[in-house]
Amino acid sequence: MPGKRTGDVVSTRELETVSGGPVEVPHQDRLVHLQFRRFAGCPVCNLHLRSIVRRHDEIEAAGVTEVVLFHSPADELREHVSELPFAVVADPGKRLYTEFGVESARRSLLDPRAWPHILRAVATSVPAMIAKRIPSPAPSPDGGRLGLPADFLIAPDGRVRAVKYGEHVYDQWSVDELLELARA
Repeated sequence: MPGKRTGDVVSTRELETVSGGPVEVPHQDRLVHLQFRRFAGCPVCNLHLRSIVRRHDEIEAAGVTEVVLFHSPADELREHVSELPFAVVADPGKRLYTEFGVESARRSLLDPRAWPHILRAVATSVPAMIAKRIPSPAPSPDGGRLGLPADFLIAPDGRVRAVKYGEHVYDQWSVDELLELARA
C-alpha cells in the first residue's frame, strides 16, 4: 500500500472533528501531529492517548497541534473521546488511512513487543468498564481490531517532516520523541 514518506507534501484539507468543528491539516502556522489509531474505545489506544493528554500543554507549547483519527463512525467515537483536549476525527471508510498507507495486520496484536502494553491497557480499562466509568468498545468495531498505528509530523507548508508506521498495536511516538522531532 502506498504511503507518505518524509518530504512528501500533504494537500490542504479541512477535516470535521467528532465535536463538530473543523481542523486544518496542514495547519497554516503550526506543526500537525497526525495520529492514526484503531477503533473507538480501543484500550491500547486509550493508554497511549492518556500520555498525550498528560503532556498536552507541553506539546502545544512546542507549536504542535494534535489531530487523532480513528476508523470508527463519529457517533460511536464521540462517547469515547469527549474529554480529550485535541481534535479527533472519524474516518470509518478509512479514506485517509488508505491515502496515508496505514494498514491493518494480525501482527498488531501478535507481536510479543505489544503484549506488555496490551496487558496494561486491559488491566486499566476492564475495571473502569465494569464500574461504568468508561464505555466499552463495540464487540465488532467498524474497521476491525487489527489496525496498526501511524504518526506523521506535518509542517505548515504541508511537507511531512517525520513518519512512523507502527509494527504492532503500541508502536508509536512517545511524547518525548514527538517533542524532539518538533524541535529538529
